[in-house]
Amino acid sequence: MAADDLTIVLADDQDLVRAGFRVILESEPGFRVVGEAADGAEAVEAVRTHRPDVVCLDVQMPNVDGLEAARRIAALPEPPAVLVLTTFDHDDALFQALEAGASGFLLKNASPERLIDAVRTVAAGDALLAPHVTRRVISRATSGPAAPAAADGHGADAVQTAGLTERETEVLRLLARGLSNAEIATELWVGEATVKTHVSNVLQKLGLRDRIQAVVWAFEHGVAGTPA
Repeated sequence: MAADDLTIVLADDQDLVRAGFRVILESEPGFRVVGEAADGAEAVEAVRTHRPDVVCLDVQMPNVDGLEAARRIAALPEPPAVLVLTTFDHDDALFQALEAGASGFLLKNASPERLIDAVRTVAAGDALLAPHVTRRVISRATSGPAAPAAADGHGADAVQTAGLTERETEVLRLLARGLSNAEIATELWVGEATVKTHVSNVLQKLGLRDRIQAVVWAFEHGVAGTPA
């Protein structure tokens, strides 16, 4: 196996499901499944042992479930990207997964191509937020006491206060549209490394943990416009 293979740990309490995911993922050149787990505790241990690039976690597992496993994995030094896989398209599972530190959320009935794309996306440091999921995240985030900020029309003031440059603001707007780093790079005619630097600067200046929080911030402060 090549040293630069994208390495993956699979965690699901059903042997057949893990076997199916392994076949799908290892059919992609450069993808390698390095460990498997039947519950959350085993998943955390597999991550410690194999130090994968991505861990695919089922939500409902015995002993330690996927959400708790995601929290424990996120607390590890240099944690991998976490892709949560579930049969349930419920808001509670979605938001708990995101709060636990997951980078992506995918239903198990997704196509093999979608699974491969999802693993590649989170491995690249991007958040996997399909448009309908983005709308739900934003709706939940802006439904509380801070909701009026989304419509106050003072996006420019918020950007200026945060100290974002014009290019960083452009990147933030594109993040809010759900674009990946590669797509932003194409849109702005710059390299992906440059985009990653801008994203990192945006998160640091806004005091945010990840791209998902950046998307919410953009809508809360009127920077991104209205979600489609």
